[in-house]
Amino acid sequence: MKLSRAQIFVGISTLAAPLLSSFGQISIGDSYHINFVDIDGNTLSTANGHITTVVVISQANVDKARTVGDRTPDFCLGNPKYQMITVLALQKNHSKPVRMILSSLVRRRLDAEARRLQSRYDQLKIARAARQDVFAVADFDGAVSKQLGAEPKPDLFRVFVFGKNGELLEQWSDPPSAEELATVLKRD
Repeated sequence: MKLSRAQIFVGISTLAAPLLSSFGQISIGDSYHINFVDIDGNTLSTANGHITTVVVISQANVDKARTVGDRTPDFCLGNPKYQMITVLALQKNHSKPVRMILSSLVRRRLDAEARRLQSRYDQLKIARAARQDVFAVADFDGAVSKQLGAEPKPDLFRVFVFGKNGELLEQWSDPPSAEELATVLKRD
């Protein structure tokens, strides 16, 4: 039986449609090994033995990322078992000089957030510089966001929690409550 080109095209399209509709979406229970290089040059990963909270934001949602950080339970602070990475998704592909300026601005903002966090460390008597535990990725080309199934757009906000081996434990499109976040972070 010989198939026409049209029949082959329709057959392939029918088989590929479910795959294409799920492309870019990540699912709870699946494992993801996503690597990051933060603005300080640190290499980070969702599957490096840490329980990792990843917050993906647009510039408009920086305050929501702060909310997630503020709701992070005390047992995570200064604890090498946990890490939080903020991914700032930038919508435009910027030139190298503009990237350098934006990276400097992100680093300055990160330093300010670390100073806020340091007061919490001090209250909890954590003898460690909070800046060592604050990570941000400037996603200039959208590659990191896309790996997380989050297309860069003006109102982007997503939170993901990955287990030690990269298993997606939970995800939210609004800031989770402190209780929700604590429950998931204790799970792995």
